[in-house]
Amino acid sequence: MTGPPPARPGTAGNGRDDGRDDADVIAQSLDEPELFAGLYDRHAPDIHRYAARRLGEGAADDITAETFLIAFRTRARYDTAHRLARPWLYGIAANLIGKHRRTEVRALKALARTGHDPVAASWSDRSDDRIAVQAPLAGALAALSPGDRHVLLLVAWADLGYQEVAEALRIPLGTVRSRLNRARRKVREALSTDPAFASSLDASPATAGQELSPSWTK
Repeated sequence: MTGPPPARPGTAGNGRDDGRDDADVIAQSLDEPELFAGLYDRHAPDIHRYAARRLGEGAADDITAETFLIAFRTRARYDTAHRLARPWLYGIAANLIGKHRRTEVRALKALARTGHDPVAASWSDRSDDRIAVQAPLAGALAALSPGDRHVLLLVAWADLGYQEVAEALRIPLGTVRSRLNRARRKVREALSTDPAFASSLDASPATAGQELSPSWTK
């Protein structure tokens, strides 16, 4: 067996998740490779969703498949002291997404310029993703450095904590904080110039959450 059992990205749960935590699944899969499918079932939908918001649905299929293929092949080196594998998997995905940074920036710039781009059309499929197609935000994201954009979106879209982002990107916690503060400041500056977003930045969390997650600008 050279790769994890085949499964369709964006689906979850087919009876393989028996309640063991991620570290146990990974460790036991060294002797029973088929058990790794449980990790895929547990986390592939979130990885796919995150990749789709970054690069579009088509690329998300490939990113998700390759993320779990790399995870499977390198699982013997996984530190089982980390019981939850989410940071590890998001780190692999972020590295793969980084190889498509020109595509991502090109799509973001097109969104900023026209409000629409076929590559990123899937970002507006769900109501909770509508923020991604707003031109001011797209322009702000495109202007960020790759490192700052990774940190910001892992917090805002993958819902990782600071320590999890540090683990995912293999950078110090202080670097996560500085990159996030810098990215938030730049996003705030970009969005505050647009009247449609200015009120969201100063609104209460309950109101702001309708258009802009508070974690972006705290």
